[in-house]
Amino acid sequence: MAIKVHGVPVSTCTAGVLLCLHEKGLHYELLPVDLAAGAHKQDPYLSLNPFGQIPAVEDGEFSLFESRAINRYLARKHKDIGTDLLRANSLPESALVETWMEVEAHQFHGPATAILHEIIVNPMYGIASNEQTIETEMEKLGKVLDVYEERLSKYKYLAGENYTLADLQHIPNLVYFMKTTKAEAITCRPHVRAWWDDISSRPATLKVSANMKLI
Repeated sequence: MAIKVHGVPVSTCTAGVLLCLHEKGLHYELLPVDLAAGAHKQDPYLSLNPFGQIPAVEDGEFSLFESRAINRYLARKHKDIGTDLLRANSLPESALVETWMEVEAHQFHGPATAILHEIIVNPMYGIASNEQTIETEMEKLGKVLDVYEERLSKYKYLAGENYTLADLQHIPNLVYFMKTTKAEAITCRPHVRAWWDDISSRPATLKVSANMKLI
């Protein structure tokens, strides 16, 4: 039975789940949610996610929301097929995966999404970008990327020598970020750039990013 994914492919959170599904080689059905009509804020969608956000998934009788939780669930349930995204057979390795997933969630995600909101989302609604906000958030992001540069000078991927969810979770925001004038924040750091060149060229990334057409 195919896993049902409720969301839209341009959504970074939906894209993150699709990346995981492709890395695992799992069959899924993408069920578009009409955001313009507010379907995510109404029943029956609210029965899947009471907070009215996308995505949500149905795996048989089991449903789940929050993209990072979904990816952990998929990676654990299907740990023996596809890409080993959690390194579950090694406690130290799995702990590093969890650590760098937390870094993405609490250090990288905030400034990255704030920048994308100002550069991409606001203009879509006729709202001028706030350059001061962009500058402030770029400074925050730069500090995070400096840490990444140091880390990636020693390891191929954030959690070590294997591609994991710690890397995957960065991809959706970076797909859009790399299309902006701020992409130099990645390209000016050689180890971060090499990391991005690697993870952005994976077959799963190419398939999912092809449908991320906001810009």
